Amino acid sequence: MYKALWVGAAALFLAGPALAATEGETLMKTKGCAACHAVDKKLVGPSYKDVAQKYTEADVPKLVETVKKGGVGVWGPVPMPPNPQVADADIEKIVRWILTLK
Repeated sequence: MYKALWVGAAALFLAGPALAATEGETLMKTKGCAACHAVDKKLVGPSYKDVAQKYTEADVPKLVETVKKGGVGVWGPVPMPPNPQVADADIEKIVRWILTLK
């Protein structure tokens, strides 16, 4: 009995990051991010893999703010438009998903 509970708890613990990654990817697709970004190639903005290589977990707050307010200059002259309609919690899930693409 306890073994089954332990195994179930371990499975949920291990699945947590995978579920969050899936949620971040889904949000990225539904919030319009895919119009300018792709996982492995530059479109209008940098690829998500390039972003993941450049930033770390410590940069999450800065990245959330950049997605929310927009920015320019880090990846070239094309500005990233602000996304005030996207909830901060959703932006954070997207950013954390991107960082898994290293």
